[in-house]
Amino acid sequence: MTTAEQILVVFLSTALAIFLVIAIIAGIQTIKLLKTLQSVATKAESFVTSAEAVGQVVKQTIGALSLSRFAKGVANFVHNKQTEQQGEDKK
Repeated sequence: MTTAEQILVVFLSTALAIFLVIAIIAGIQTIKLLKTLQSVATKAESFVTSAEAVGQVVKQTIGALSLSRFAKGVANFVHNKQTEQQGEDKK
């Protein structure tokens, strides 16, 4: 082998070693990033589940409040009618 061939072999071997190290580091960082993204996705999923539960509670509460408002309105209407009839009876 000539000197030029030896220099070329050393240069290519070094470049290949550097590329291999960079590829390993990039692979490790990609795996860490994917694990972090999976963790974030899991937390987001639990947040959405909690938000849905809160939404259901609010929906039920609003339904109960509207029902109680309706009942109060009917009671007030009946009470007002009775008061009007009593006022007319006294005249």
